[in-house]
Amino acid sequence: MKTFLTALALLLALAATAGAATPGKAQEQKGAAMSTDTTALATFAGGCFWCVESDFAHLPGVVSVTSGYAGGAERNPTYKQVSAGQTGHLEAAQIRFDPAKVSYLQLLEWFWRHHDPTDAGGQFCDRGNQYRPAVFTHSEEQRREAEESKKRLADSRVLARPVITPILAFTTFYPAEDYHQRYFEKNPVRYTFYRFNCGRDKTIKGLWGSEAEKPFSAYTPAAVAPGAWRKPSREQLKATLTPLQFKVTQEEGTEPPFTNEYDTNKREGIYVDIVSGEALFSSRDKYDSGTGWPSFVRPLEPGNIVEREDRTLFSVRTEIRSRLGDNHLGHVFTDGPKPTGLRYCMNSAALRFVPRESLEKEGYGKYAGLFAK
Repeated sequence: MKTFLTALALLLALAATAGAATPGKAQEQKGAAMSTDTTALATFAGGCFWCVESDFAHLPGVVSVTSGYAGGAERNPTYKQVSAGQTGHLEAAQIRFDPAKVSYLQLLEWFWRHHDPTDAGGQFCDRGNQYRPAVFTHSEEQRREAEESKKRLADSRVLARPVITPILAFTTFYPAEDYHQRYFEKNPVRYTFYRFNCGRDKTIKGLWGSEAEKPFSAYTPAAVAPGAWRKPSREQLKATLTPLQFKVTQEEGTEPPFTNEYDTNKREGIYVDIVSGEALFSSRDKYDSGTGWPSFVRPLEPGNIVEREDRTLFSVRTEIRSRLGDNHLGHVFTDGPKPTGLRYCMNSAALRFVPRESLEKEGYGKYAGLFAK
């Protein structure tokens, strides 16, 4: 696929499996259904289709991923033609997904953070038009969501350069030859060697920092309306949250005191629901309760929390849950300091901290005034 692969094949002939059949003509899928009763299609180009396929293949809600060629006029192109830049196609991956388990919006957010949206000349070490990035939309709704998602990314200014990845109407898609499908599984040594030497992960980390490692279920813009957000399935949450985060938020668990992430956090910022992104608490209302868990005298957004009676542990307590995410956060007690006399005792594992300097770029700009000097 790439210019150095010939030499690479020689170096790894003994270590890697062969798996490459004689390339044949790709078959057009122009008439492939955009959706069925339970699944839909998304098509993304982000450089090497081996890598795009691998990045999406294990996401909860993704049914299948196919490497192929999109956007060109040539019928039934071969890999040799496309890699030589002769057909106008882009290397792409077509994703069939279950909208009940993962939204198109979440796939978009994942895509932005797994390629370089600022590079118009190719991707990473692969240069040329055939490696340019693009979002191919299958419907007007996908086009609208893609344009809005791209604008949010551009407005966030999290990237140093302009976002250039185009939003294009889907035309045709040709699956690549069989030996390209699931290449990361058929030839793991060669694939890993290629990905490392191409600098893909290193570049993505440099572009996105900690955002590149954000849990998949957290890809929900802060400003999304409650009616436009669907909570991930239990299976998806189990696959994307850490065991402790899942136990706390979905099974009403309690994390150990004093050794959790935010007990001693003194930075300025806000705390949001780790799944839904709802704004919950502010560092201005946080205090050291001596209990070993992050404690607050009041919620930042009272409308984002729900109180429920909790009769477990042979007592009556008031449980606190997030309204949109419906996740267990902790409990509220009446032994807190003035002015409220309340202690919102929360689990760090149910929260994500957004520091003051990141509020604007993460979509929480309306809270920046809380920390103005």
